[in-house]
Order: sequence, then structure tokens, then C-alpha cells
Amino acid sequence: EVEGPPTLWKAQFIANYAPYFFDNGDRSTNGNMALLSLSEDTPIGTHVYTLNGTDPEGDPVTYSLAYEAGSRHYFSVDKHLGNVTLIEELDREKEDEIEVIVSISDGLSTVSEKVRILVTDANDESPEFINTPYIVQVPENTPSGSSIFKIEAVDRDTGSGGSITYFLQNIHANKFTIDRHSGVLRIKTGVALDYEKSRTHFVIVVAKDGGGKLRGHNKMFSATTTVTVNVEDVQDTPPMFIGTPYYGYVYEDTLAGSEVLTVVALDGDRGKPNSIHYCIVNGSESSFEISNTTGAISVIKSPNQLKKEVYELKVQASEVSQEGDISVYAFATVTIRVVDLNNHPPTFYGENGPQNQFELTMYEHPPEGEILRGLKITVNDSDQGANAKFNLRLVGPGGIFRVVPQTVLNEAQVTIIVENSAAIDYEKFKVLTFKLLAIEVNTPEKFSSTADVGIRLLDTNDNVPKFSSDYYVARIPENSPGGSNVVAVTATDPDSGLWGEVKYSIYGTGADLFLIHPSTGIIYTQPWATLDAEVNSKYNFYVKAEDTDGKYSLAEVFITVLDVNDHSPEFNENIQEKTMIIGSPVKIEAIDQDAEEPNNIVDYSIMQADPANVFDIDQSTGEIKLKSYIRSLDIIHNITKNKDCIWSLVVQAKDRGSPSFSTTAVLKIDITEEVRPMAAFLMQTKDNPMKALGVLAGVMGIMVMITVMISTAMFWRNKRSNKIMPVRRIIKKRQTHPPRMVRMEWLKLRRPNSAAEKFIVKEDTRNENSNNNAQAGAALPPTPSPPPPPALTSAAAAPTWHVPTVSGSLTPTFINKQLKKKGLGGAHSALVSELKMKFEKRNTALGDLHI
Repeated sequence: EVEGPPTLWKAQFIANYAPYFFDNGDRSTNGNMALLSLSEDTPIGTHVYTLNGTDPEGDPVTYSLAYEAGSRHYFSVDKHLGNVTLIEELDREKEDEIEVIVSISDGLSTVSEKVRILVTDANDESPEFINTPYIVQVPENTPSGSSIFKIEAVDRDTGSGGSITYFLQNIHANKFTIDRHSGVLRIKTGVALDYEKSRTHFVIVVAKDGGGKLRGHNKMFSATTTVTVNVEDVQDTPPMFIGTPYYGYVYEDTLAGSEVLTVVALDGDRGKPNSIHYCIVNGSESSFEISNTTGAISVIKSPNQLKKEVYELKVQASEVSQEGDISVYAFATVTIRVVDLNNHPPTFYGENGPQNQFELTMYEHPPEGEILRGLKITVNDSDQGANAKFNLRLVGPGGIFRVVPQTVLNEAQVTIIVENSAAIDYEKFKVLTFKLLAIEVNTPEKFSSTADVGIRLLDTNDNVPKFSSDYYVARIPENSPGGSNVVAVTATDPDSGLWGEVKYSIYGTGADLFLIHPSTGIIYTQPWATLDAEVNSKYNFYVKAEDTDGKYSLAEVFITVLDVNDHSPEFNENIQEKTMIIGSPVKIEAIDQDAEEPNNIVDYSIMQADPANVFDIDQSTGEIKLKSYIRSLDIIHNITKNKDCIWSLVVQAKDRGSPSFSTTAVLKIDITEEVRPMAAFLMQTKDNPMKALGVLAGVMGIMVMITVMISTAMFWRNKRSNKIMPVRRIIKKRQTHPPRMVRMEWLKLRRPNSAAEKFIVKEDTRNENSNNNAQAGAALPPTPSPPPPPALTSAAAAPTWHVPTVSGSLTPTFINKQLKKKGLGGAHSALVSELKMKFEKRNTALGDLHI
């Protein structure tokens, strides 16, 4: 369509061509919008298309959109760029096609086209149930599997989003099923409806679509509704009596024609109940009648004309249909008691009539909840109505039994039930006694009665022997003879008869030396057993107490063997020799083999010594030392004339047991002083000075001879070598070698008066009594192996005396001419000086003693 002024049309047609849209096909996003389709879930503001066209003359073009009158404007367009934008929400279910007039203009000519835009479906709708609410009436006798209703839902979406399937919630607890495609609701197979059990069922149905795209995502919508299924009653249940059992009472002042009680029966089919017809079948004996419609029972005779105290009426209730037919019926028993005024208390009855004392024999510890069936007790109140209502209770030890019923109207069978089995114990109660108390409740008289109930218990083996203690501690002296009693264990079994008899036995690794009397429980030693605390002082084992059924308990026995003072202290030798250095003690030791104190504690004492006032002994350790004032041999010589300084002591070792044992040993002590070897030599020769001078002269002579021999050897060596010796003799210093040790052994002669016998120089660095006290003075150099020792005398001979030795070293020295001239004068004067000092010291000590 071309528009323009009519007068210029011809000129324009010749000079100007109209613009036009490009046609890019149905799937193009630019052109004239022909065949454009949009999903209904396209968001507002979305650029949905681009109008695209051109002008033949190349003039710029503009674009515009127009709509039919009354139509909604869904799109807007940029007139220069042609961009089309969605400005209104699309809804395919309301409008699935949109007509738009698109225009293109070059300023002179405008070209317009009407295009149709298709709106495609998106899954944006939920299923909707129609014709709701759903209420279904179903007779209760409808067969299972029958269809009872059809549910229908619609979804306005297309495709899978518009397809609907149905299912039920709580399918397992439901009595119904539904066809997933058609929506037909059925009674589940094998299930029957029952009006009397459930009159209404609520079924929740879910309708779900097939799902589809919505804004780029898969969506699935569903809806639910409730189907109310009302079950209709059908006449299939007989009538039922309400309030059974029925009891009625005719008092002695009741008038003839008075109503006694009313029975009520209802049709079991409550939905459409039939009317009820009542009648008395038997038991009235023409004394009672019943209303056919109300069920009221009346007495038609005066009470004094009634021949029985209790009437049992059999009443029939029948259903009458609307047609007047009697279809089904039911029976009930009505008990009517003829009573007088409240002039009777409750009364207990046994099997043979009224009874107020009942006895029963039963075993102890019956199961809790057990009924005492041996007691046949009935309680009755001959009054009627409220006068015959009374309470029952047991009076006696609480919590053991309970009585039922606790409230009685007229009459009841009394039942006594075990409540606490542990309390029904033969060992505690041989007989349990209770009182049954029946007392009226609502009467001013409060009549009551009692009955004595005695329950004699029989014993069972329900107890285990039990020891008086979990363990037993006993002590027995080790000198006890075989068969001696040790300890008596006691176990008791409170059961009676053979069940209460206890048999004892022992076992365990420590039970070998012991026996137990099986009846008295006295534990004693084996006849052959010998106990020795020094070997084993502790025994423990188990004792078992067992009854005739094998039930038992254990206790532990601890036996201590008490030590008896059966060993004397013993010295390792009865005659011992010790060497005592003045200032150091010697030790003597005795051992007591007893196991415990004080039997094995040894005390020492000196029994005999001559002189007596020389030594002290430590009572506990056995250490012997000189009196504190004795500090040298000189003092000892002043005390005694025994110059060899050897004492014999009689030492006693005594234990502290009761009775006490002791033993003695002879100890020979050789007393000496701690001296150096040279001093020892001088002391040995102090009584013979010429001997000392001779020895020293000999030593010096040997040294001179060695020097001469060395000089001669050097002379001959120089002469043979033809060397010219200088006028002045040059003496070279020879290389010094380690000193050579020379050992001199002196035969020790038995000379009692010789002072040398008082000194012994030992090669062993330890002293003779092994107290490891080192000798004073400088350490001696090592000595060569000693010669073979002299032959030993027999044990019966005199004690062996040690041979004193002097160890020393001689080092070769070069003696100058001055020494040669002086000869032995220097060494001789030194020896004389040392001997002189010793003699002066001795004389001074002797003078002090004389003073």
C-alpha cells in the first residue's frame, strides 16, 4: 500500500520508490516479523525481534508497530534500529495469536504489513480438579474392587505439561485405589467397608502433570483434593444391650406394679436403625413383666408374695423392620434380688456355708500375680441396693497380698493375689495371718465383718549357704603337730531339713597341708604335715559350703605360720682368728635361721677375756674394738705380760626369742700397729742393734761391689778399642731405667719374746679381717711372685703364724769420690738416729705408765 498526495502521485511514482521489508524466512530474527513465534514464559523487556528493511533510493527508513482497536499492545519498537521489545506478559491460555501491523517508511512512502505472531506453550499451569467438592455415598456391603467414583482434573497446558496422572496419598493405610490415568476410585481388593467401625473415610487424591519447560527449567505441577467417602449403614448387625449386666432390687416395702429397672438395646446398624421389641423369655415366674417398647421391667406382685430371693430373667430384644418383620435378636440376663431393709452385715462364706476362718498351705515364694486358688471365699450382704455395697480389704503385713474386688455390691467371689513374692519367706514367717475386713460404704450403720486367713508356708531350697565372713585369717605356730586345729569356718543355710545341712570342703594350691571336717567346718593340718615358717609362712585357699542340692558359696582362708624360736645363732667357725690394727675394729658374725623377729635378731657379748678390761663389743653388729684408752702397743704391754699381743676371747651370740638360744665361739685376736716396712724392720731389730748395722753394712758392700764391677767392665772395653782417653774422665749419664724390684723374705721364727712377731706385712692390700681399711704409708711397688709357701701343719697343731716380708727397691746410682771417701758413714748415722728416736719414745711411754 502506497500513500501520498494525489497531485504529486505521478511525479513520485516516477521519481521515488517505496521502501520494503526483507523476508528472511520463518526462523529469522530480523525481517518483517512474519511467522514469528514466542514462548509464553518470555520475560518482559526481552528483545524478541529486529525489523529490517531498506529503501531503493538508499534513504533512511523508520519502523513502527500498530494494533487493532481494543487489542493489547504487547511490543514496542525502536523506530530507527527496528529492535522489537516485549512489554506485556504473554499467556497462551488466554491468547495464543497476536496480530500486529508493522510499517516501514522512508519519509515519503510508508509500507505496512499485518503479521500474525504465534504464542507457544510453557508448563506454567497446575492441574485443576473440576466439580469439587467430592462427596461419595457408598453402602457398607459394596464388594471390594468396585468403582465408587471418578475424579477429573484438567491442565490447560499442552503436550506433556497438559497430561495428568492420579495417585493417592498414604496408599498403604488406605482402603481405596485410583486408576492413574482415568481417575476412577475403587475399593481396594480384599478390603470391606464397615459402617460400625468407620463411617467416613477421607481420601486425598493427587493430580500431577507430565512436566515441561518453564523459563529454561523443567517444571512439574500437582494439585490435591479430598474425597469424602461416607459409608452407608446396611442391616447386617443384631441389636446390642447397653449397660450389662443388669441387676435389680425389690425391697420389702416396694409396691406391686413398681418399676424395678429398665433394659436398653440398640440396633447394631446405627445408620438406619430398626425399632426394638422387648420380651421376657423365662425366669419371671409370673412375678415380673416388661414393656415391649421401652424395656422397663416392673414387679407385679407384692414383695411378701415373692417366693425367691433372686430371680434370673432372660430378656430378648428383637429388631422390627419397617414391614413389621422380626429379623434378628439378642438376649440379656437380668438379676433381680428381693431385699429387705439394712439389717444384715456383710458375711463371708466358705464351701459349706458361713465361715470366719480360712486356712491354706502353700510353698514359699510363689510367682507374683498368682491367685491363691486354695481359698474359696465368698462375701455377701443380704441387704439390697446401697445397703449391700461394701468395701473389702486385707489387714495384716502390708504389700504381700492384695484382694480383689475392693468394692462389692451384694456378693462377690474373694480373690487374693500375690503381690510381693520375696516377702513370702518361710525363713521369716512360718505362718502368715491376715484379716479380711468387709465394711459397708454408704450406710449409717457401717456394718462390717471379718474373717481370719491363715497361710501356712512350706519350705523350699531358696537359700545359698552363707559364710559368717568373706575371708578367715588364722595363725598357727610352726611347731604345731600334725592334726592341729587351725580355724573353724561357719556357714549357715536358713533352709529347713536336708536343705539346711551344710557340707564343707577346701581346695586350692595352698590347701595341700590342710583338711576340713565336712560337718563342723574345723580346718586342721594333715596328720603328716610339718609346718616350717622358714620354708613357707603364708598359705591361702578356698573353703566351700554346699547344701544337698549343690547350692554353694565360697570364702577365702589366709593362714600364717608363726615362727617359733627353734634355731640357735651359728658362727661360721667355732674358733676364729682375727688381726686387729689398733684403732680399727674386727667383726664377728653369727646367723640365726629363724624366719621372724625377734627370733632371728642376734645380740653379741664377750663371755670371757683375760684381761677382761681390754675389748668392747657392739651388741647389735658384733664389732669388737679396743677400749678407748688403748692407743698403742706400749699400753697393751703394760696391761699384760703377754708380749705376742694375742688374746683369746669367748664371744656369745644370743637371739631374742623365747626361750632364747645362744652359742659361743673362741676368737683369737692378734693386735698390731699400722707401720711402714722400714719402720717394721727397725722395730723388729730394736732389741738387737748390731744385727741392723750388719744388714746395712752388707747392703752398702753389695752396692760398692756393683760399682767396682761396672768400672772394671768399662776399663777393659776402652782398652780393647785402642782409644786415647782424655786426661779428665768424662762420665756420661746413663739412661735411667725403671727400678728393679727386689723382694726379701725373712723366715719367721717362733720367738715369743721377739718384737718382730708383732708385725706382719701382707702383699694383699686388704687387712686380714676384711674390713678394707688400707695400710698407712706410701704404696709399695709391685713384687715378683713369692716362693712356694712353707708346709702347713695339721689342724690340731698350733695356729699358723704368717711370715713377715719386707718389700723394697734398689736403684743403681753413681757414687762420686766424696761418697767413696766417707764410705758407709752417712747411712750408718741415719740408722742410728732413727733407732735412737724409737728407744727414747719407748722409754717416755714406759715412764708415763709408771707415773
